[in-house]
Amino acid sequence: MKKFLPLIVLLLGAAWLASTLSPRRTDSPFDLDGFGRLPVLANGRIKPLDTIARSALLQLQGRQRVTTADSESLTPMAWFATSAFESEKADALQTFEIVHPDVLALFKLAAADGQKKKRFSFNQLKAQAPELLRQSQLAQQLEAPQRSPFQRAVIQLHANLNRYHELKHTLVMPDSEDFLGELLRFQGVLPEGVAAIRARQQGESYSQEAFDAMIALGQRYDAMSSSTSIRAIPPPADVDHTRHNHAADDDHAHWRTTGLALLETFQSGALDHNALAYAGLAHAWRNGQSEQFNKIIELYRNQLQEFFAPELQKTDIEARFNFAQPFYTSMILYVLAFLLAVVSWLKWPDVLGRSAFWLVALAFAATTAGIATRMWLEGRPPVTNLYSSALFVGWGAVLLCLVLEQIYKNAVGSVAAGLIGFGTLLIAHHLSLSGDTLEMMRAVLDSNFWLATHVIIITIGYSATYLAGFLALIYIVRGLLTTSLDKATADALARMVYGIVCFATLFSLIGTVLGGIWADQSWGRFWGWDPKENGALIIVLWNAIILHARWGGLVRQRGLMNLAVFGNIVTSWSWFGTNMLGVGLHSYGFMDAAFWWLSAFVVSQLAIIAAASLPLERWRSRMS
Repeated sequence: MKKFLPLIVLLLGAAWLASTLSPRRTDSPFDLDGFGRLPVLANGRIKPLDTIARSALLQLQGRQRVTTADSESLTPMAWFATSAFESEKADALQTFEIVHPDVLALFKLAAADGQKKKRFSFNQLKAQAPELLRQSQLAQQLEAPQRSPFQRAVIQLHANLNRYHELKHTLVMPDSEDFLGELLRFQGVLPEGVAAIRARQQGESYSQEAFDAMIALGQRYDAMSSSTSIRAIPPPADVDHTRHNHAADDDHAHWRTTGLALLETFQSGALDHNALAYAGLAHAWRNGQSEQFNKIIELYRNQLQEFFAPELQKTDIEARFNFAQPFYTSMILYVLAFLLAVVSWLKWPDVLGRSAFWLVALAFAATTAGIATRMWLEGRPPVTNLYSSALFVGWGAVLLCLVLEQIYKNAVGSVAAGLIGFGTLLIAHHLSLSGDTLEMMRAVLDSNFWLATHVIIITIGYSATYLAGFLALIYIVRGLLTTSLDKATADALARMVYGIVCFATLFSLIGTVLGGIWADQSWGRFWGWDPKENGALIIVLWNAIILHARWGGLVRQRGLMNLAVFGNIVTSWSWFGTNMLGVGLHSYGFMDAAFWWLSAFVVSQLAIIAAASLPLERWRSRMS
C-alpha cells in the first residue's frame, strides 16, 4: 500500500483541483453567475461585472465575501447586486475594514462595534464623512513617504468610500426605489420634453413645465454619470461593430456610463435599451422576481452576442477564472507539498518525497494555467506589473525546483518549491488588494517585444537568485536545528546553490543589458543610474561576487550559503525596495505595509546569516 501512496496523493490532488473548476451551486434563485459575466468597461479594459465586484471587495475589506447581520455569507455578485440595486440594504452591511485606532476614534467607533472587530457599515460612517474628507485632503498635501499611518489609513478609507459610491451609481440611480418606473415615465414625457427644448433653442413657444422637468432629469442623470467611471452601456447600434476589438481604444471610447447614455436621450429622443435592461434587473431584484431577472439576463446576453461575441467570450472565461481561483488552490497545494517533503526527511523518504513532488507539479500546473489565462485575457506577456511579477518569480523558481528534484530526489527541491511558491503567491494576494490586477500598461511600457524579452529574462534572474537563497536557508536550518544534514546532503545542496547562482548570473546580466537597450529606445539613454537600474546591477554584481569568492577559495560551503542568503536581501531590494523610494522612472509609490514586511524579511535573513556564522562544533564536524 505504501508504494502506491504517491499515485493516491496525485489522484486526490488532481480530483480536488478539477473540482475547483466546476461551477458551484448556490441557493439563490437569481442567475448571479450570468449577471456577473455581463461586460463593462473600466480602467481601459472590458471586464465582467464579477471582476468589478471581487476587486472592489478586496479593496474595501481584504476578502471576497460579506457577512450579513444574520450570519449569511454573500457571494461577491450577491453583494454587488445588493449595492447596485438595493443600496439602502447594502448601506447596512459591514463592508469597510478599519483597524487603525485613531480612525475608529474619528468615527466614534469602538472595535467591538464591528463585525469581527474591524468591519463596519456605510451607515456607521456617513455621519463623519465630511470630517474624513477634510482629514484626507490634509493628508494628501504631504508626499506619500511623509504621511503617518493615520493619514494613510484616512486616505485609504476615503478612497474606499468613493469606490463604494461609484459602484452604487454604475447601473441605476441608487435613490430611486423603482428606476424602471422612473425611466418608463421619462419615456412617456420624452417627446413633449424634447420638443420643448428644441422650441426654446429656436425661440419658439414651448411648455415651461415640460422644459423644467427635462432640466431636472438632465441634472439628475448628469450627477449619476459624474459619480462613476465604469461604463456599463456598450456602443449604440449605429457604431461600426465590425471593427470592434478588445484592445482598440477608439472603440472603447464609444462605451458610456448609464448616466451618459440617459443624457444622450435628450438628443436621440429614445431611451437606450441597455439602460432599460439594467433598470429591469433592478426592478426584478428589489421585488424578488427571480424568473423575470433571469429572463432579462438571457435576453440581454443574446442581444449582446450579436455584436460583442469576442468580448462576451473573454468575460465568460474571466468570470470562470475568478471563480476557480487557481492561485489560491496552488497555495494550498504548495503548503501540503512542503509538509510532506519535510516529513520525508524523517520517515519514508522515497514515498513521501515523490508524493510531495507530485503535489508541487500539480500546483505548478495550476499556476501555469492561471498565468496563461491572464496572458490571454490581457493580450500581454506574463509580467506587466508588480502583481504579475510575483506570480512569475514564484513560477520560475518552482520550475527550477522541479528540475532539481528530478535530478537529486532528496525532497530539497520540493521543500524550496513549497516555500517559494507559497510565499510569492501570498505576496501576490496582498498586492491584489489595491484593485484589478489586469491593469492597462503605461504608454512607455507598451511594448510586447520588450515585455517578452527584458522583463521575462530579468524576472527569471530574480527567481533563480531567490531559489539559491532559499536552498541556502534549507542548508543552514537543517544544519543548525536538526541532525539530518550529513555530508552527502550538504555537498548536494552546495552543488545546487552553485549551479543556480551561475544560472541567475547569466539571466540577470542579459536581462539588465536588454533593459538598457529598451531604455535607450524609450527614453533616449542606455543608463541613468535610476534606483531600479542600480538594483538590477547590484544583483548581477552580487552573483558575480559569489562565484568569484567560490572560485578563488575565499569561501567554502558555509560561506557560500551565507552569501546566497544575502542574495535574498539584494533581490528583494531590487524587486520591491526601489519601487518604494518615490523617485525614478520605475517607482510605483511608497507602500507602508510592504515597507515593514520588507524590513522584517531583511532582518530575518541577517539573523540567519549571523546564526550560520557562529563557530559551532556541529558545523566543524560536518562542513568543510
